[in-house]
Amino acid sequence: GVKSNCVSVQPLETEFGRKRKIDQSSCNKDFSCVNGFCPSFVTVHGAKPRKAKPRDMQSSTALATPPEPKLPTIGAQPYSILISGVGGTGVVTISAILGMAAHLEGKGVGVIDMAGLAQKGGAVYCHVKIANRPEEVHAIRVAAGEADLALGCDLVVAGTKKVLSAINKGETGVFVNSAEVYPGEITRIADFALPGERVKTAIREAAGENYGFVDASATATALLGNSIGANMFMLGFAFQRGFVPLSEASILEAIRLNGEAVAMNTEAFHWGRRAANDPKAFEAFVAPLLKPTESREMSKSLDEIIERRVKYLTAYQNADYAQRYKLRVEKALAAEHAKTPGKTDYASAVARYLFKLMAIKDEYEVARLYSDGSFRRQLDAAFENVGKLEFHMAPPILGRKDAQGVPTKTTFGPWMMSAYRVLAGLKFLRGGALDIFGKTTERRQERQLLADYEKLLDELEAGMNTGSHALAVQLAAIPEKIRGYGHVKESHIQKAKAEEAKLLAKFRTPQTPMPVAAE
Repeated sequence: GVKSNCVSVQPLETEFGRKRKIDQSSCNKDFSCVNGFCPSFVTVHGAKPRKAKPRDMQSSTALATPPEPKLPTIGAQPYSILISGVGGTGVVTISAILGMAAHLEGKGVGVIDMAGLAQKGGAVYCHVKIANRPEEVHAIRVAAGEADLALGCDLVVAGTKKVLSAINKGETGVFVNSAEVYPGEITRIADFALPGERVKTAIREAAGENYGFVDASATATALLGNSIGANMFMLGFAFQRGFVPLSEASILEAIRLNGEAVAMNTEAFHWGRRAANDPKAFEAFVAPLLKPTESREMSKSLDEIIERRVKYLTAYQNADYAQRYKLRVEKALAAEHAKTPGKTDYASAVARYLFKLMAIKDEYEVARLYSDGSFRRQLDAAFENVGKLEFHMAPPILGRKDAQGVPTKTTFGPWMMSAYRVLAGLKFLRGGALDIFGKTTERRQERQLLADYEKLLDELEAGMNTGSHALAVQLAAIPEKIRGYGHVKESHIQKAKAEEAKLLAKFRTPQTPMPVAAE
């Protein structure tokens, strides 16, 4: 993300930590992300992103056809709609559809699309005023407390002051796409987290009663095969809730006249209506389609955390290696129970971060991940007509660097898949005398990090008490700060070591144990 400054390089939260993925629907294919220091980057030639097969609405017998909603009346003052979202996602299209639908009904309408400097990914605010007659439309911008409908096509933008100030508590209908889409900050701040719940709370407090959140992006992808239908889905949702003063017929005709993805937008509008009509039935209907992949399903207990990592490490190396991990975590848990009864935060941290240091993504592991079949399944699920593959790698053993001393990548062709299968079968050499990859500075450093961490755990478990428990948890989680590869990883290691030294100094200072209630 730093090299390309591209918002299509999106975070992906998984059981094994935050990863990165390329959002194919927004990727402009300038390939600047290839310059980033990922150890093995793949470009796929001759393919196109695979879209999910749209669901047949007629066969969806679990969902009743929604009744016609009671449309709001337009009084002496124009009906005010504020649509918010991000550029490049079709927000302006929604305002255009509403404008055309109002025109078809002979109503007066005024539309202002306020994008400012925003292009793709920037905030966009569309103001729509609908009146009974054209001469009744004057100032088009929706003023403070004036909105009858606030349609949020992006959660973060919907939570901005411009939108919240336009809401009239208890009167405005506020309907928001709850999908968390990361802004440009994610390219510069690796740990950037969206304030999703905080934004939702602010919206609820501003709205009062008439609000609704729905993950329209994921739902549109599952039902329509494309997230671009999310905004029209939201319009259908607001329509069914009775906050759009236009008939369904005029809206559908406006979609037809617009001429862009008519069938998909029509379906999206209808799906939005069904979602608003019976939210519980709709949620039950769509839930199986939104089921995350195994790596994205988060563990719900310490036992599950351990079990999944034992399975992974067995495939990574062998059963003995996985057993070594399991026994060390069990030792941490026993120490925690003895020193701080009832707590498991420390053992959970050890379970996660001992694994991280034991399952380094070295040459053997990269080869295994490419050759065990999972990579091919991911390709076939994501793309149609997969053609030539190119692998862009910077293995430490080659040691190639540019003028600034930064490792440079070499591009390898499809033949690497055969090489990966051979290399994956040689993982038994890992860490031994015949491991030529293990002799590089980077691999030796990774082995030392693991040894240092296990030594740290011994000290923490010997000195832990109720007063120092929180510090022990922080120290056990220090490897979370170590990320990246090569020179990027080296920089993070230095920062993590400095943080560890500060925390360890505090830990070594006698802490007053917290009183423990007698049982």
